[in-house]
Amino acid sequence: MTRRAVVIGTGHYLPERVVENTEFEATLDTTDEWIRSRSGIERRHFAAEGQTTSHLATRAAQAALDDAGLTADDVDAIVLATSTADLTFPSAATMVQAALGMTRGFAFDVQAVCAGFVYALSNASALIASGQANRVMVIGAETFSRIMDWTDRSTCVLFGDGAGALLLEAQDQPGTKDDRGIHSTDLNSDGRHKDLLYVDGGVSTQSTGHLRMQGNQVFRHAVEKLAKTANTALDRAGMDSTDVDWIVPHQANIRIIQGTAKKMGLPMEKVIVTVQDHGNTSAASIPLALSVGKARGQIKEGDLIVTEAIGGGLAWGAVVLRW
Repeated sequence: MTRRAVVIGTGHYLPERVVENTEFEATLDTTDEWIRSRSGIERRHFAAEGQTTSHLATRAAQAALDDAGLTADDVDAIVLATSTADLTFPSAATMVQAALGMTRGFAFDVQAVCAGFVYALSNASALIASGQANRVMVIGAETFSRIMDWTDRSTCVLFGDGAGALLLEAQDQPGTKDDRGIHSTDLNSDGRHKDLLYVDGGVSTQSTGHLRMQGNQVFRHAVEKLAKTANTALDRAGMDSTDVDWIVPHQANIRIIQGTAKKMGLPMEKVIVTVQDHGNTSAASIPLALSVGKARGQIKEGDLIVTEAIGGGLAWGAVVLRW
């Protein structure tokens, strides 16, 4: 038997404020058509004043608990992927722990920008496989609207706020390709490419900052690296693209999503796409898409899913799991 991390609950939360592309036309040299044609984005959600990343994460986590029919004290750990934590410290994860009323276990943040949820899933799977935890809440949550330069039309129209969560549980599986749960992960980073996507401020430099991105260069790296990491993870699981029911990619740009699927030899009919409604929610985009895909009735128990993401660092990776 093989001890695997199996998804038993999903949930997501989006702030109430919906920002259509046309809203940017009043302040930027841009149009709805320009944004759609270059990114596939039609709208995104922005957090309300005073609404922080931990608030969004708590709502998503509670939804995942409700979906699983469990309470906070049934959870051993929280792993929260975010680049926009409420405070320098403590971690946003511990704030979620308190807000949920969880009085046991442990909680910590993971920071790998848009690849954060893949990194968080990998950590959670390792905690479960090693026996350190039986149930782990894995959350991706961001308030990227707080780090935008609203004069830069190439970046500020792309990002949104939101949160998604998966509740993982240790289950003994037969040890075959048909096992439910996480089968493999592949994580990568290359710090030489820092200047392609970063925020030009931070605590150690005693400054605030805004997101900066060389979009064309990020695109060039994204398609190649995402397809390669997805195929590497599949190979580690003893599978290939013909086994895949769904790709659930980081929702950054429809052209990146299409290019990655093509490079993997998979049709867009096998890709969960939510970028049009959410924009790029960084570490929240994959769990949001998983939760929405399940709610739509697309993702069903037994489906083989590949998630992949790339973000600042550069950091990238993939996870293969059976729902």
